[in-house]
Amino acid sequence: MCEKLNKVNSWLSAVFGDQPVPQFEVNTRTVDLLHQLAQSSEARCSETALLTEDLRQKAAEYEAEGAHLRDVLLQGVGLSHTSLSKPTSDYVSALVDVAMVLGVRDTSLGSFMPAVNNLTGELLEAEKAHRTLERELRALRKRLGAALVLRRNLQEDISRAAKSQAVESAKAEEKLLNMDFITAKAKELANRRERAEAQLASRNMDKSITHQAIVQLSEEVATLKQEIIPLKKKLEPYMDLSPNPSLAQVKIEEAKRELVSV
Repeated sequence: MCEKLNKVNSWLSAVFGDQPVPQFEVNTRTVDLLHQLAQSSEARCSETALLTEDLRQKAAEYEAEGAHLRDVLLQGVGLSHTSLSKPTSDYVSALVDVAMVLGVRDTSLGSFMPAVNNLTGELLEAEKAHRTLERELRALRKRLGAALVLRRNLQEDISRAAKSQAVESAKAEEKLLNMDFITAKAKELANRRERAEAQLASRNMDKSITHQAIVQLSEEVATLKQEIIPLKKKLEPYMDLSPNPSLAQVKIEEAKRELVSV
């Protein structure tokens, strides 16, 4: 813990330089995190130093090779940078720029061709990836269109369902109100019937004149009328005969007695 804390403090002092190091809570977690950051920073600084040294060496090599080529051109051919025409100087500058863009060591054809081939391969891969992305994009657009259509249909279904639910809720509420009214009315009628029955019972009403008894008597009368029909048909041939006064008198007396008994 103390060793890590000392390393963290030295690293923070190096990072902030003349500025004061911000205060932080010293605990195991913060010290471990800062120690990891210090190690990562030192590793990156070491890699950067190595890369810088390599670039310096390459720059020195390029300068030496350039000086050698200038000497060859000057001593062997008698050409110098100042003796070149402007178009030639422009061509040389363009050639150098292309070499720098391609990242080749020199401007020879043997260096340019592999670099161009690599760029061509990268271009073909990029075009292939672009076509793949276009296909995926078209597929995504189709799925997006289908999803939007489905979303619109769902919204319409939800809207219709909400309206239908509102109508059904109104109908159910109306039915509940009607049911409450009918229930209250039925209770009221039942109470009235009970009071009426109690009132009739207190008055010793004859049950033979109740509605139920009258309905039953009416049904019996209707049945008797149906039974009398065939008897009337049997008596029709005798209706034209002259009546016997004594027998008629007897029948009249029987009918009077039956009427009195009824």
